[in-house]
Amino acid sequence: MGPRTRTYLLVALAAAGAAGLVVATVAFTRTSTGGRVAASTQTTASARGRAPALVLDLGVRTDPEAAALRRANRLYAAGKRAAAGRIFARYSSVQAQVGAAVAAWPSGTVTRLERLADRHPTSAVVLLHLGLAEIASGRARAAQAAWRQALARDPNTQPALQAESLLYPRYVPGRPPFVPSFSVPASISRVSAPRQLAAFARAAQGGVRAKLMYGSALQRLGRPFSAEREFAAAAKVAPDDAEAQTAAAVGLFSKARPAVAFSRLGPLAPRFPRSQTVRFHLGELLVWIGELDKARQEFRLARAAGPHTPLGKTANEFLARLRAK
Repeated sequence: MGPRTRTYLLVALAAAGAAGLVVATVAFTRTSTGGRVAASTQTTASARGRAPALVLDLGVRTDPEAAALRRANRLYAAGKRAAAGRIFARYSSVQAQVGAAVAAWPSGTVTRLERLADRHPTSAVVLLHLGLAEIASGRARAAQAAWRQALARDPNTQPALQAESLLYPRYVPGRPPFVPSFSVPASISRVSAPRQLAAFARAAQGGVRAKLMYGSALQRLGRPFSAEREFAAAAKVAPDDAEAQTAAAVGLFSKARPAVAFSRLGPLAPRFPRSQTVRFHLGELLVWIGELDKARQEFRLARAAGPHTPLGKTANEFLARLRAK
């Protein structure tokens, strides 16, 4: 494993946790209203010999156990592993057992995670952390094997996407999000994260925009296949809608086969020559695979299509960041 791979193994993959409101729904509201483009965070928690990173997948849960596990995760991140371990030990869920095993580092962590993986062979959260523990123990091949299993066995989860980022370190961490050109209705944005998600699900039974909003929320929760289904449904209902067709293309992106998304998105440019959303998302996908010069071209076209629109402003922010590269 080369230095570049080791660097990307240090990527911090933020838990949905208490910030689920942002991750699930409102993050794209800020982006689509000209807010800051989200940046990937990095940490050194998974360097060899150091305690592995701990990132639980709690979605928008607000139950007492979820609140406790988030608190324990924060303690762990602050280096208070013993205190975190005491909280994890109160619960018997898979997430809590993962937390307890990692908090005990290095005492029996890998063995406990291996046993958990035997009992829960399709759990991406177990396999992700088994891989992180293997890396911290200096066993790169075993780590990669665990991450491949996470991605293959439990792909519609945030931990699987995190495993994908570790397996394909040459790409930007995570997957490129579909960014709607419109804002979340105020009636939805004001309520709690679980109620937002439920509202999106109900609304998705209706029109195209509702399906796109729900798909975008699912995407940010780390549910790529669920998001892809919503985007595909929107595209089927509106075959001549550039935004719906763009979302369906973006939803197809994977790091193993990025060409699938490009083969769907690229032809939309001549089909919808004035579409800002097509150009913007072409730029975004190109950033994800490291084609920065081509990305700049697409973002310039997106900005030119409407510099004062939400997508135009966001394209300009991308260009500003890319100038620093």
